[in-house]
Amino acid sequence: MNIDQFREIIQRREYIEKISHDEWAEGIEECWKQELSILSEDIPGTITFLKNECTASEYSWISEIIEDLAIQTQCRELIATYKGMIKKYPDECETYHISDCVSFAEKALNNEEDDHV
Repeated sequence: MNIDQFREIIQRREYIEKISHDEWAEGIEECWKQELSILSEDIPGTITFLKNECTASEYSWISEIIEDLAIQTQCRELIATYKGMIKKYPDECETYHISDCVSFAEKALNNEEDDHV
């Protein structure tokens, strides 16, 4: 996983939010696509990043795309690792309703499994 590139995208995402005060401002979807690409290209690297280097802020920004990441990667370990960080960052979880985001991601994994049966 290219951590530096991921962090640049998160900085761009934060900047867009700051100047626009709109969570649907132009450029946000492109940031999401780039985040997805980076986080899904090297799943073991992403899991290591989450466990060891992911900041509270980065964790909260990932919540925006965690459902899409689950669908794209179909990796339960990745989602379980992300979910396990709820205890590490309880303030972000409460503020950004990350438990709900994780639930949606888990349901998306289950729905994808159902589609393949």
